[in-house]
Amino acid sequence: MSTKIYTKTGDKGKTVLIGGTKIFKNDIRIETYGTVDELNSHIGLVRDYTPDEHQRDVLKQVQDRLFVIGSSLACDPEKETGMHIPDLREDDIITLEKEIDYMNERLPVMKNFILPGGHAAVSSTHIARCVCRRTERLCVNMQQHELFIEPLILKYLNRLSDYLFMLARFTAQELHVAEIIWKPR
Repeated sequence: MSTKIYTKTGDKGKTVLIGGTKIFKNDIRIETYGTVDELNSHIGLVRDYTPDEHQRDVLKQVQDRLFVIGSSLACDPEKETGMHIPDLREDDIITLEKEIDYMNERLPVMKNFILPGGHAAVSSTHIARCVCRRTERLCVNMQQHELFIEPLILKYLNRLSDYLFMLARFTAQELHVAEIIWKPR
């Protein structure tokens, strides 16, 4: 990695993928891994707010996996990178499923739609969930444009958004914050 933060290589609207290919900064691949970065930042905020120490540890692991996803998306799939890029594993998805099940067992059955809010910790978790869903949509868009994406990435992001929904509910319970029931007019 360069010791300088600025390289001036992007001054004309292009960037370089891992593998050396230059592409425009508004390319769907850049948009997608940029949104992964945005999601990772939101997860950091969620982690800062989360009262449950175990869930903070899970969120740190999620941040690591998002770096893995971002690295994968930043590679030119047509070229050899010359470096080891870590990968997702089915175990990463199983971990999220176990956490979802754990929280689900401790929460009351959801009988209504709920509105995001009630506490900054809950709201920030819902924001992260929404950014996760946007990331997932961008990955699907890449697939539809026949751009290579590791299949586990979509599966992981889908499960992560479910995890974040449950975490928002679980955090509300941990903080003794009532869920806001959606009451349609």
